[in-house]
Amino acid sequence: MVTLSEENYLKAIYHLGKQGNNAVSTNAIAEQMETKASSVTDMVKKLAEKNLANYVRYQGVSLTKQGRLAAATVVRKHRLWELFLVDKLNFNWDEVHDVAEQLEHVKSEKLINELDAFLEFPKEDPHGDPIPDKDGNITKIEKILLSQIEPVTSCICVGVKNSSKAFLQYLDKINMALGSPIEVIDKEPFDQSVVIKLSDKKINISAIAANNLYVKKA
Repeated sequence: MVTLSEENYLKAIYHLGKQGNNAVSTNAIAEQMETKASSVTDMVKKLAEKNLANYVRYQGVSLTKQGRLAAATVVRKHRLWELFLVDKLNFNWDEVHDVAEQLEHVKSEKLINELDAFLEFPKEDPHGDPIPDKDGNITKIEKILLSQIEPVTSCICVGVKNSSKAFLQYLDKINMALGSPIEVIDKEPFDQSVVIKLSDKKINISAIAANNLYVKKA
């Protein structure tokens, strides 16, 4: 059995290592987990003993095939629960992360498979992030940062890079959501802010916001 703490570490390595394919440093894991590097070393040794991770001193940590599947399963549960909370229980997209952090550790495989079927096998969560299938496979989502779009171009909001409560609430204030059609009208060379048309209104988007919003060309 994989413990709750081990699942959290697996998920952190999975995200830091681009779906667990790349090795990451213990310092990077410690920063992500908000703990000491020595604690990370102790944990990755335990993960290695369970054949969930590969750990070579000074070379970093990567996930084994078994570890990647275990991590992807946690991510799958988290993102399915987020979608369920938004679509079926009327949570706002800035409210679901902390609740899903608790629900992602549910062990019942049948429950998660039934949840996936109930939601009609979705490919994306409420923030536009891909949902792994039961085998850990991910459908790649075509996307580019709004900051990389040149005027005059029509595009569609497909996700967020920053899923913090503050940023999601900001997007709610300007009525930006997944699927929102956007027209990039102009870009300010001085500060890289972007003028867009959203819901027939012209809005100035800061460079920070534009660097945290994923779109695809219409």
